Amino acid sequence: MSFSGFKKNDFSVFAIEGLEPRMEKLIERVRPKLEDLGGHFASELSALTGEEMFYHVAKHARRTVNPPKDTWVAFSSSKRGYKKLPHFQIGLFETHVFIWFAVIYESPVKKEYAAALQKELKTINASIPDYFVWSQDHMKPEAVQHSEMKNGNLSGLVRSLAEVKKAELLCGIHIPKDEAIQMDGKAFIQKADSVFRTLMPLYELKKQVYSE
Repeated sequence: MSFSGFKKNDFSVFAIEGLEPRMEKLIERVRPKLEDLGGHFASELSALTGEEMFYHVAKHARRTVNPPKDTWVAFSSSKRGYKKLPHFQIGLFETHVFIWFAVIYESPVKKEYAAALQKELKTINASIPDYFVWSQDHMKPEAVQHSEMKNGNLSGLVRSLAEVKKAELLCGIHIPKDEAIQMDGKAFIQKADSVFRTLMPLYELKKQVYSE
């Protein structure tokens, strides 16, 4: 594949002032790389999940004033979109790359997914590496390491997913910018593949609560 890795100027896109100038450079520099990753991992994730997976590169089409602070490619089992489904993401903020499993607020099965996850919480707790991170909001760059979520905090996050309308659940890794730009395309692909395999138990829970 042609993905060559992320470079310093991919991250510097998010320092450009103004919606149109930032979008121009985002489309020029970053979107082709997300397309490359999309084509590769749609196939890989189809094999891993046993479902046909489709990729969706963020277009930021609804924005009229504020320039995007991040961008991504998402993978779901629907050709029409990803926001209503548990899904995977690869993307970047100005400070880091993220590789996620995500259930975001648009999903109509948040409560059912949370119930399934709560039942498997002990197993999930043990299977997620300590350096992985969790978030409740895909629009914010901050996240909490799994090592800090073990003493009941993860159960609270799962409860919030079920009870709070805007609550989300994301799990995966952050790769700091300086580390990401040292990785060539092959190294990044291998890292993302490893992360997706580790996150697969979270995706498998989706099959208990949602069918196409």
